[in-house]
Amino acid sequence: MNTQPFGTWRSPIAAADLARAAISLNYVQSLDGVPYWVESRPAEGGRCVIMTLAADGAPAELSPPGFNVRTRVHEYGGTPYFATREALYFCRFEDQRLHVRRAGGVPTALTPEGCRYADFAADGSAAHLYAVREDHRRPGEPRNAVVRIEVETGREQVLFEGSDFVAYPRVSRDGRRIAWVAWNHPDMPWDATTLYVAELTPRGPAGITAVAGGTRESVMEPRWAEDGTLYFISDRSNWWNLYRFRQGQVAPVFRLEAELASPLWTLGQSNYALTGDGRAVFRYGIRARDGLGVVDLQSGRVTRLELPFAGLSNVELLSPGAAVAVASSPRAESALVVIDLATGRHRVARSVSQLRIDSGGISVAESIEYATADGERAHAFFYPPENTDFRPPAGEKPPLVVKVHGGPTSHAKPEFSLATQYWTSRGFALLDVNHRGSSGFGRAYRERLNGNWGLIDVADVVAAVRHLVQAGRVDGQRVAIRGGSAGGFTVLAALAFHDAFRAGANYYGVSDLEALAHDTHKFESRYLDRLIAPLPQGRAVYEARAPIRNLQRFTAPLITFQGSDDKVVPPSQSRAIVEALKRKGVPVEYLEFEGEQHGFRRAENIVRSLEAELGFYGRVFGFMPAAALE
Repeated sequence: MNTQPFGTWRSPIAAADLARAAISLNYVQSLDGVPYWVESRPAEGGRCVIMTLAADGAPAELSPPGFNVRTRVHEYGGTPYFATREALYFCRFEDQRLHVRRAGGVPTALTPEGCRYADFAADGSAAHLYAVREDHRRPGEPRNAVVRIEVETGREQVLFEGSDFVAYPRVSRDGRRIAWVAWNHPDMPWDATTLYVAELTPRGPAGITAVAGGTRESVMEPRWAEDGTLYFISDRSNWWNLYRFRQGQVAPVFRLEAELASPLWTLGQSNYALTGDGRAVFRYGIRARDGLGVVDLQSGRVTRLELPFAGLSNVELLSPGAAVAVASSPRAESALVVIDLATGRHRVARSVSQLRIDSGGISVAESIEYATADGERAHAFFYPPENTDFRPPAGEKPPLVVKVHGGPTSHAKPEFSLATQYWTSRGFALLDVNHRGSSGFGRAYRERLNGNWGLIDVADVVAAVRHLVQAGRVDGQRVAIRGGSAGGFTVLAALAFHDAFRAGANYYGVSDLEALAHDTHKFESRYLDRLIAPLPQGRAVYEARAPIRNLQRFTAPLITFQGSDDKVVPPSQSRAIVEALKRKGVPVEYLEFEGEQHGFRRAENIVRSLEAELGFYGRVFGFMPAAALE
């Protein structure tokens, strides 16, 4: 074993490996016992394709060559396709129109230009699709509605447009009723939504009734059972749990101090499935670690399956006895897995990982709970440096990279990530922080960020660093902070208001809060009302927390990455703070990638950003990385 300083270890993981591993598996569906899903292709410029399993079990691409299947509803997107026995319906990214491809035919556009679609369902006859439509054909804010689309002609009928946002149009098994979820500014779907049901007639919904939701209840994912019962997820108990609506009454199916859902950033989230035999299979998260359970819907008795996974999503049913999901463990990347609901045994149906790493060289997350500056508790996952070929000189402590998730209403899970191992295998420790305001720990924890964004998230990452330094686990003089989007804002605020970090990596982060409130897209245009304060009354608060307005203490070197076509956090946010720091004399580097949006999808840009970040840390911390970098 070689003795080398931390940060200089030669890693088996190159940035190009991360680009290859950036293939994502998402939007799983099931038809006649066969799974379908969407797969991204970084090597093809980030193109997304619809996949299924052929008769021999091999993955097969269904979408037409050259088609990029992706929707921009809410800019973050959602489920972009729907499969029936007769046809495949999908959104083409370039024009956002819904296309149809029937057996043996060529794709044809079904809907008009100027509209975006997501989150599809069908009635029993498959003569109509039901979808969320986002209409951009008029000036001002786009208009969101639940629509019914005649699949032969493309003719559309608006069923509901009485709110700013809608999600989850779902038709009962007999085609007589419809349910959907709706919410209004300034709420986000994890703040307050309403679940509606109505009779479905040829003229549209009749007798629209609100059955759940309110000013402090987030309702998600309605599903109709064969007997007409409507199941849904609600956080009315502080936790997103499963409920039923039957005979005019709402009741819990069971009570569990766990999260059965995550914030609805992308439409079509699927966290449970009805088996059709009186049970449901569901994903649950406890302290940001996922599991899978089966519940008897009559008795509420829950059976937890013994599975090796830390992250689960996209839960769908293949048969009454088998579920399919995207799953990841602490030692293996995400894969599409089929799970036997009786035994818990699973098999991998699709894995996109091609890199094999010695298990002894994998850094596995340690759950950390620590005291915050004001005496509360926050959470994080700590990854120590690991490499089977190297050890540090005696007495040396590792440099630390602190990672801040986006959202900020999101959370980190203790699942294997090649991006994490990229750092730990080089001799860095990494801390993935779930500051107060993160999801995954109940509504009360999530709401701690209300009015406090830029304060307690920043305070919690600083407290996490101090916790590790005091424990003697990291070198307090070599600490960097990295994050994207809302996490990028926390990076900039931490560097502007605190001195705990020697360097920062900002990925398309927010520097000017008031400008973001004016410039961002509809979905998040009122998000800051709750996270900070309403405008214009709260303008002084916006000024006091905006990093670009408070650069007096900002001295740490910064590297910033940005996509030129980002509609969520416009490039002006990054350009402005980079120029301001240059004028102040702070060492700063800036890379803007042409054609990229909110998050990088192209392989060459993933490689370039990672290598630039590694080289940047080497310059700041005074070591030469082992990898050859530009």
